[in-house]
Amino acid sequence: MEQSWLNGFLDPTVFTLSLGVIGLLVGSFLNVVIHRLPKMMERDWRCQCAELRGEEIPDNEPLSLAKPRSRCPQCGHPITALENIPVISWIALRGRCSACKTPISPRYPIVEALTGLLSAYAAAHFGYGWAAVGGIVMIWCLIALTFIDFDTQLLPDSITLPLLWTGLLFNLFGTFTDLQSAVIGAIGGYLSLWSVYWGFKLTTGKEGMGYGDFKLLAAIGAWLGWQILPLTILLSSLVGAVVGICLIILAKRGRNVPIPFGPYLAAAGLLALFWGKELTQTYLSLM
Repeated sequence: MEQSWLNGFLDPTVFTLSLGVIGLLVGSFLNVVIHRLPKMMERDWRCQCAELRGEEIPDNEPLSLAKPRSRCPQCGHPITALENIPVISWIALRGRCSACKTPISPRYPIVEALTGLLSAYAAAHFGYGWAAVGGIVMIWCLIALTFIDFDTQLLPDSITLPLLWTGLLFNLFGTFTDLQSAVIGAIGGYLSLWSVYWGFKLTTGKEGMGYGDFKLLAAIGAWLGWQILPLTILLSSLVGAVVGICLIILAKRGRNVPIPFGPYLAAAGLLALFWGKELTQTYLSLM
């Protein structure tokens, strides 16, 4: 019976659909991470500052990824299990709170659907094995980092650093690249943007990016190897430049308003994860 179940799970279609459903559920959790992690970080900073000043640490309501229970920010209505089914609940509720009818941001189902689709694609692309597991872990982390950076222009160490070390761990066994390439990729990823940062700061007196961007590129290098770094930097710069120009022209966004670079690094990292070798060969042939 157990062998029959395992054979059924190993069927490519069943494996892909199963990880797609798991991705939808994880996407719902990622919405919690995206919303609460920056608030948790801010609370920790305030508590640390109060402690350093010798002030009493404020006794606020506990805040973690598990507590308190999810609720409507407008009326405080607790979100029930039936109201928390990925994508389906948002559609059934017509994008509004069931109690006060306040609109619910469409970004919640977008994150869930994106996580589910990319998880299913990773399962289909890599097939059953450690590459699929590693690819999905990388996808989940990059999605969380992307939306946190959009909201706050922060790339939390609590995600970027474990992502880096996990990439090295997977490549102990050559899952995506050999360990030497992974270590050089982590070092090269960090130092390349670190050099750009200091070159720009010494030239202009301004900070062009944050340290979180260095760590994110280091993590991508740890997962995919140093050979993929030039492609990742090129793709992220092109996408970032196009989006930035569009925001300035279409959205009338001022040139002095900072644009987060993390989402474009993450997008480039995903492209490199699935098609890095093909894109690199195409780029080199054009050169």
